[in-house]
Amino acid sequence: MKEEFLLTEKYRPQTINECILPARIKKSFEEFVDAGNIPTLLLYGSAGTGKTTIAKALCNEVGNDVMVINASKERGIDTLRTKITGFASTVSLSDNNARKIIIMDEADSMTPDLQSGMRAAIEEFSSTCGFIFTANFPSKIIDPIHSRCISIDFKVKENEQAQMMGQFMKRVQHILNEENVEYENAVLAQLIKTYFPDFRRTLNELQRYAVGGKIDSGILANISEVKIDDVIKFLREKDFKSMREWAGVNSDTIQSSELFSKLYKQSEKYLEPSSIPQAIILLGEYQYKDALVADKEINIVACLTEIMAGCQFK
Repeated sequence: MKEEFLLTEKYRPQTINECILPARIKKSFEEFVDAGNIPTLLLYGSAGTGKTTIAKALCNEVGNDVMVINASKERGIDTLRTKITGFASTVSLSDNNARKIIIMDEADSMTPDLQSGMRAAIEEFSSTCGFIFTANFPSKIIDPIHSRCISIDFKVKENEQAQMMGQFMKRVQHILNEENVEYENAVLAQLIKTYFPDFRRTLNELQRYAVGGKIDSGILANISEVKIDDVIKFLREKDFKSMREWAGVNSDTIQSSELFSKLYKQSEKYLEPSSIPQAIILLGEYQYKDALVADKEINIVACLTEIMAGCQFK
């Protein structure tokens, strides 16, 4: 394993065809390529599903000059006044005269001022520059931006999951073969199932486990522990955004009862003694509610939010 490379970057797809997506979603992007024109887009869905990757691949195939802005870091109005205006207001120098494109990655982190300013920017620079917004939580994007975009939901339907996991299995096998890493197919399948549909997380975990040059059944015992350690870290750091993303990714792959049980059994490990009784009461309440609620993800997030806000961590 060549540790100097991030597998997610080294093997990032460069074309629409290389991207792993449901056929119905991929077809939309293929039509944009055929037309040679990219409309203003809002791509949304859970983390690691390929939103940024396909935005870059789309621009690559059409031949646009591209600027990528990480809106979780450059999230204020100054970003519009400087970087966006400077890039968008000039004509592209590319041979095909295609419009420039600004990819606003993690756009759901933009401040209200920047979101408000983007409404006018989309229209003001429409002749020279287009925009692609990516978001995990589209509800955090204001309605005026929604109304100016073609929205594409990256959520994978239940009847599409098996085919996509099979495609990703082939991709992972190819990557590990290229990196000269030994692997067991059953272990790869379990990893993909555990982290699906977060392909980025899957590759990052594989890179971590493959440092020793082999992916075998010995790593399976660590998978669930890694996941619970992740969410405890987010709770300790009061990182609500990451905790909510974690719940969105894992609510379909971990049983709520299993999560509540793990938090209960490990409470002495991560909580101050004075907070353990309160956490146990909360876990008991939400475990009871779990059998009654329509959306288990919301129930998990509500439980974790109360623990985050009301308990003291070591």
